[in-house]
Amino acid sequence: MPIKMTKAAADQVRKSAFEAKMDNTPLRIAATRNADDSLHYGLGFDDVGSGSEKDHRFESNGIELVVAESSLDLLDGTTIDFVELEPRQFHFVFLNPNDPNYSPPKEE
Repeated sequence: MPIKMTKAAADQVRKSAFEAKMDNTPLRIAATRNADDSLHYGLGFDDVGSGSEKDHRFESNGIELVVAESSLDLLDGTTIDFVELEPRQFHFVFLNPNDPNYSPPKEE
């Protein structure tokens, strides 16, 4: 199952890319497993030519996503969102069924 990005997350990536003069630059997503079995995530714009033939590429809401082979299984089925966790404090969140701390969002 591919990795997805919500419209809110994609809009924020486009805004950040524009501000950093990195328009049309793919977004690299990474995950590593911590000693306590939780996952640590990373996001960053991928410099042109820094990728590997083993990288996997996805497109979601107009954003090109790049994932290294080593992170693919950990990120399989993940949705990245951009949400307000506290008043005026927005963060990227990883909704990842492979993360032991994940609990699906409740339907309202």
